[in-house]
Amino acid sequence: MAPTVNSPTTSCHVAVIGAGAAGLVAARELHHKGHSVVVFERGNQIGGVWAYTPNVESDPLSIDPTRPVIHSSLYNSLRTIIPRECMGFTDFPFSTRPENGSRDPRRHPGHREVLAYLKDFAREFKIEEMIRFETDVVRAEPAAENQKKWRVEFRNSGDISDEIYDAVVVCNGHYTEPRHALIPGIESWPGKQIHSHNYRVPDQFRDQFEIY
Repeated sequence: MAPTVNSPTTSCHVAVIGAGAAGLVAARELHHKGHSVVVFERGNQIGGVWAYTPNVESDPLSIDPTRPVIHSSLYNSLRTIIPRECMGFTDFPFSTRPENGSRDPRRHPGHREVLAYLKDFAREFKIEEMIRFETDVVRAEPAAENQKKWRVEFRNSGDISDEIYDAVVVCNGHYTEPRHALIPGIESWPGKQIHSHNYRVPDQFRDQFEIY
């Protein structure tokens, strides 16, 4: 980022890319310090990787570079592997989320409870007012006319626009592009191959059992 944004005497115009957990808390802290913030989110809701969708990519292994990319890698029955007490932000504990009958009270809740917590956080600190949904950042680079500024190019409804910012915070995560293990001979294996990124429910594997 440039320039330094934690100076109490400097108010910066900051672009935050991504409205997942990292983007939300970054926006909250920057705004708290007196900076103006715009959050770019390519989806239609907050949550990043925690925004579950039943949709999967057309290529089960996610190798085809021309495939339509699905951001989330969550499967339907996923629960957290660490307790909720360890997952919340310091001044907005996960364990004290608003109670109602539709929430998941388990210590290791499902992914929908994590998303609900993030929505509570965004609502509490009025972060959604800073977010531009369905806006995909396609490029961020130092501005040609002023190398201390950043030009952010983004797409919304098919139109490409750009704006100048004092700093850019990249919070877009790293789970969209699956990693693939290099296994000698895997191309000759006759069984079904699917990357976990594209797994949602077990139905497609029901009653399937083969030995090779």
